[in-house]
Amino acid sequence: MKKFLSLIVLTSLFFVACSDGDPGPQGPQGPPGEDGLDGLGYTFERTIDLEYLSDVNYYSQLIDIPAEVDTFEPESDAVLVYRLELLDAEGGGTVDSWSLIPQNFFLEEGTIQYVYNHTVADVEIIIDGNFDLSGLSTQFTDDQTFRIVVLPSATFEANADVDFSNFNQVKDRFNLSFE
Repeated sequence: MKKFLSLIVLTSLFFVACSDGDPGPQGPQGPPGEDGLDGLGYTFERTIDLEYLSDVNYYSQLIDIPAEVDTFEPESDAVLVYRLELLDAEGGGTVDSWSLIPQNFFLEEGTIQYVYNHTVADVEIIIDGNFDLSGLSTQFTDDQTFRIVVLPSATFEANADVDFSNFNQVKDRFNLSFE
């Protein structure tokens, strides 16, 4: 065993002593590669009033994705939408609480659900329900703030262990910036 360890040490010393840090002769410079994604997500917020559409009995509003956001095919990017609810804080004031949608509310009349869909250009926020929504309280439809997160697919797939229902974990994991 002593001889084996001595052989390993001597071999290691040989390689360290013989290396001067020069990588050796280099060939010609290759062509430049294509620019890649920076791997970071993009986050923006919008406060909207949802409009009632009587022909389909739901509320809806389109939110344009800003031009500076590089979106590709809807199948390639992950788009997450969070809804803001202000909670009373101890000692007064409020604290922001972000909930990933879909989000359900159980009312006396029935159930409503915030849902969304997206294209490369916009996100549609919808309130759907199982009763006539024409009289839905403005508490659910007016001045609603949504935080939209667009994640490039390579980043999304490489970080599948992220709990996407936790906005703070998503923000930290993807180094998200706010508009």
